[in-house]
Amino acid sequence: MDLIWGLTVPLAGTVLGSACVFVMRGRIPRLFQRGLDGFASGIMIAAAVWSLLIPALEQSAENSSSAHTSFIPAVIGFLLGTFFLLGLDHLIPHLHRGAKEAEGLDVAIKRSTKVALAVTLHNIPEGMAVGVVYAALLAGTGGISKEAALALAIGIAIQNFPEGAIISLPLRADGMGRFKAFLIGALSGVVEPIAVIITILATSLILPILPILLAFAAGAMVYVVIEELVPDMADGEHSDVGPILFAIGFALMMALDVALG
Repeated sequence: MDLIWGLTVPLAGTVLGSACVFVMRGRIPRLFQRGLDGFASGIMIAAAVWSLLIPALEQSAENSSSAHTSFIPAVIGFLLGTFFLLGLDHLIPHLHRGAKEAEGLDVAIKRSTKVALAVTLHNIPEGMAVGVVYAALLAGTGGISKEAALALAIGIAIQNFPEGAIISLPLRADGMGRFKAFLIGALSGVVEPIAVIITILATSLILPILPILLAFAAGAMVYVVIEELVPDMADGEHSDVGPILFAIGFALMMALDVALG
């Protein structure tokens, strides 16, 4: 039952966000999107710290013979996660959110499809994060409680809501039918439960290096925030809405993790 929550809760956030196409018209107002980006950034940074990095450091300390070197697995994992996403960014053709078509890009691929691919790509580390945490929970190791695992799943779902809307609403504004735009937005989140399942199936390989993988997921999530969300949040005319909602999102995820963990 615990695993069902891990599989369905994050996906539900994307599906509900995509369903905005049935109640909203046109594109997301720029100021509103910046607020959503700030809120999602706060959620992801807090999740990376409280749900992933701190457990990674704690388990490393338990397994290490020296307190002075116990941070090494977390540092290695964090850097690997960052460079893994950097590599995917360069290998997979996609358009960064908020970016304009650059000269020389393949015109056969529509801009909206590239944006959807970007969001789908960046759902991978979120699915991995949930998968690593639930793998530790199911194995009874790593000091992960079911409440802490659920807190991470809820946090990911909250920040998935604007991502679903960011895909479906522009597609509808470009003339696509409501249901098709909703379906494409919802399907962008399917990669998360797939990543969760693959990660859990690899549990026998994961558990010996759990601190590294927890930090890996954290590094990947932080990369997404820095590379995608923050630049989009700060683009254009100055506004305080992004930083304010970043603080609110961070505080909400921190409270969820501490209260449920």
